[in-house]
This record gives sequence, C-alpha cells and structure tokens, in this order.
Amino acid sequence: MRFSKTQNNNRKSGQGKIDKISIQVITMEQEKQAGQDWLENLLKLMGFSSNVKVDYRENELEGTNECWLIIDETELPLEKTLMLLGEKGEGIDAIQYLANTLINLTVDSDEQQGFTVELNGYRLQRLEQLKSLTEEIAQKVRQTGQEIEMTALSSAERRQIHSFFKNVEDIATESRGQEPNRRLIVKPRY
Repeated sequence: MRFSKTQNNNRKSGQGKIDKISIQVITMEQEKQAGQDWLENLLKLMGFSSNVKVDYRENELEGTNECWLIIDETELPLEKTLMLLGEKGEGIDAIQYLANTLINLTVDSDEQQGFTVELNGYRLQRLEQLKSLTEEIAQKVRQTGQEIEMTALSSAERRQIHSFFKNVEDIATESRGQEPNRRLIVKPRY
C-alpha cells in the first residue's frame, strides 16, 4: 500500500493546517514491492546499508505461499546484524510487526499480505527449534495428561505453535493472559 501526504493550507476554526492522506490501491505484486522498498528505506533510516530480497516460501501448515523479506547481511558487520536481530529476536520481531501493520494498514483483513522478515537464517533456525520443542511438549502432554505452559514466546511464535497443533487430534492449544505476559497452553483435547 502506498500513501502520499498532501498539505492543505485551508484553516478550519483556527486549528492550523489540515493534513489529507490519499490512498492508492495497488496489486499484490506491487504490495510485495512496497514491502521490499519499505524495509530497505527503514534500514537506511536506521543507518544500515543493506539490500532486501523478496522470496516466496510455502507454509506447509497453512497451505499458502508467504512473502519473505530477506535482509542481505553480507555487507553488515556482525555487531550490526546482532543489533538488528536483538535479544531473543525482539529486534527483527519488531521490524516484522511494523512491516505487517504499516504495509497492510488499509487492506481488508482477508486480502492482507503477510510478510516474514528474515536475517542471517534466524527465522528458519527458530522455526526448527519451535518444531522440536512442540514435539517434546506434545509427547509430555500425551504421557502425563496434564497441560503445559509455554512462556517467553513472541506472538508470531505462538501463532506458529497454534498452527503446528491445528490438525493434531489429541492436542489443543490456547493463549492466556495479556501482553507482555501472554503464554501458550498445550493440553490434551477431550
């Protein structure tokens, strides 16, 4: 989605200038390009000189293709890469949240394009860790019949785990609590 801001010098009741935002509807391909442009511009504003590649990857759990915005780390020193990732991925999670929120700002929810921001293989590595963790937890839930609480997960990670268990007949998941203390519960399905 592209936005252009125009100034209107008309004054209304002495309140000052009135800003207008005009919205231009664009195709999904243009929206993916907008995602790439948005992320490259954000990186420049942050003082990072890096290109962004767009890739499409199949989400086997959802049966959809996802748009990945991959930051080229070849020109980034290690300390800048670590800074962008942040502690426990909080930096890249924040960037991804902004991308998904701002780029889809005026798009109907059923037409929104989801973006995954990747840097240095972090998302793929974390996805494998989550898959392994969910297998262990599912086994414990089956053995004990007790629910298990998973903490310290981002909202995106909670969504992934919900997706992992979506078609598992004997396991159910739910989120409890409020951010930043929201947690995921894995329990037997009755």
